[in-house]
Amino acid sequence: MTKNTSEQADGADASEGDARRWVASGFTAQVIKNEDDDGWAVTMTRDGDAEPVLVSPWTMGRDKKNPKPLNHTDFKTLLKGAQDVITRHEAHARAQRHHSVTVVADGEAIRVDLDVAADEDDPHALLSAWDPLGEKLAERRVAADFKLSSASAGRWIAGGFGDV
Repeated sequence: MTKNTSEQADGADASEGDARRWVASGFTAQVIKNEDDDGWAVTMTRDGDAEPVLVSPWTMGRDKKNPKPLNHTDFKTLLKGAQDVITRHEAHARAQRHHSVTVVADGEAIRVDLDVAADEDDPHALLSAWDPLGEKLAERRVAADFKLSSASAGRWIAGGFGDV
């Protein structure tokens, strides 16, 4: 196996690659035998992660027996795909931890947000109320399993932002 070195387009760090493995930018691309059929697959694994972020079919080489060798351009394409997957997963996780309802109280629309903290050691959430101009009216720490609904937000507002 021959190692080659090339610079990333942004010059941030060097990469090392060979025909079936390429390491750069915090990721490793690895061409593997697809156990389900006679083909090949490529995995993209982030440094420090046990599982790959991305697994994709890989093209056969000209001999129709061995995989096409990895190169810098292929790696950059796979890197973008892996980063897109991570971005989507992070956005989904944020969406799962943030909920919002709007309640009309005394003729004014008040937005109530529930943000669950991503903290395994101290599970909790923050309940906050906002006026129509975006000014914070109140904030209270609640249990991580607090169920935000229009009714629970209305009760909290009616109670003067006290206990929920």
